Amino acid sequence: MPQVFHRSANLVSRASIYGVVILLGVLSYALYAIALSPWYTDQYVTRQQPVPFSHRHHAGELGIDCRYCHTSVEKSSFAGVPPTQTCMTCHSQIWTNSSMLEPVRASYRTDVSLSWTRVNALPDFVYFDHSIHVAKGVGCTTCHGPIADMALTYREGTLYMSWCLDCHRQPEKYIRPKSEVFNPFYQPPANQLELGRQLVKEYKVQSLQTCSTCHR
Repeated sequence: MPQVFHRSANLVSRASIYGVVILLGVLSYALYAIALSPWYTDQYVTRQQPVPFSHRHHAGELGIDCRYCHTSVEKSSFAGVPPTQTCMTCHSQIWTNSSMLEPVRASYRTDVSLSWTRVNALPDFVYFDHSIHVAKGVGCTTCHGPIADMALTYREGTLYMSWCLDCHRQPEKYIRPKSEVFNPFYQPPANQLELGRQLVKEYKVQSLQTCSTCHR
């Protein structure tokens, strides 16, 4: 029986198979890279706010404690968005004629809350409790990044499940003394792992990784 395909067809078929495999690999890597890129995760992207609030100025330069504005962070799952009255505690006396702060003054006069845009918003199917993390020695900057250096607030982490699990699996890498939880300038010491293991034991930190921990 005569040969149907020319011998060169063998080379073409092999090249086609290898080409498809390589193409699928490239596409998979490209999709993976896109999923981790700020374009998809919104990392390092500042959001439009009713007032351009600067954490760098308030927390970094003035040294205002996080809990002054986020009053419920130690006792609630939600850290809390400061009411206009909190802003006006200071701004009824300083920068009283600033046009930039007119939305704050208008909110105070009309008793209509400012509509802040949440930067670190989790999906509805994810449960996160600020209070328990604070109580176990997880610092603000561990999740929120260098907040005291942000002129405008942006998202530091991906908020992916793998990002959370990295800490849940190895809490000793991130736990800090409770006295330093609200210190925005805290830097982990050289012996962080040794210190972390001590604090994990002292604070009774559990390495919770079951689905029901966050998905309830």
